[in-house]
Amino acid sequence: MFKNSLTKNARAVITGAGSGIGKALALELARRGSLVVCTDINLDAAEQTASEVRRLGGEAWAVACDVSKLEQVQALADKADELLPEPVNLVINNAGVGVGGKAIGETSIEDWEWTVNINLWGVVYGCHVFAPRLRLQDQAGIINVASTASFSAAPLMGPYNATKAAALAISETLAAELSGTGVSVTALCPTLVKTNISANGRIQGESNDLFNRLMDRIGMSADKVARMALDGLDKKQLYVMPQVDARMIWRIKRLLPNSYAAITGLINRRMTSKFV
Repeated sequence: MFKNSLTKNARAVITGAGSGIGKALALELARRGSLVVCTDINLDAAEQTASEVRRLGGEAWAVACDVSKLEQVQALADKADELLPEPVNLVINNAGVGVGGKAIGETSIEDWEWTVNINLWGVVYGCHVFAPRLRLQDQAGIINVASTASFSAAPLMGPYNATKAAALAISETLAAELSGTGVSVTALCPTLVKTNISANGRIQGESNDLFNRLMDRIGMSADKVARMALDGLDKKQLYVMPQVDARMIWRIKRLLPNSYAAITGLINRRMTSKFV
């Protein structure tokens, strides 16, 4: 554990804690002695995560919250104040959904709105409501779960790419605004993580098949991603890219900015034809 570790004995709120990375973060925080408010739009899923935290010997509470609704995020912050013995000092904006498989112009506006409401407004509301509260702490942190999609701009993922790029930009802005305070900000940018995002999302056709095959073959466990995210916050890292491919994409795009889109399109066409 790092000196002056924020993630040890924290008082945390995690959105989307009912499954996937959110659940893994809750369990890892429990191992670090933290108190965890597990929130999810599915209260039963949040309660299951909270129960697993308790089985590890930790303390946790389950709260229902639709992060696309500002009033529910505000109510979540108030509820966390009631449940925790001291104010929240760690907020993880994790709730998110996946959309893909159709080009821009073919993706329905309904899918755009659904993705924006959760992936973008969920981060906006989480930061808007909690950042002023965290400023009052001597030491506090925010983790926004973005994605390598925030900078990779892969084809057929327009809504997802756009909302995750916004989550990254918000994280960078917030880090600058909170510079010099006791609040650290981390943007988590993984590639494939073994979660249920495909089952719960709207990834269609061949893209869904390819996504699931790649997930099975090269996906990283949510537990490992969670550990790396929390360690990154403790080290005050703004960017956490758990996988080698994420870091490679980051560098290639900066080295070959004019060629990147063409290269990405070519790789996508070849991979799609290979796996169908």
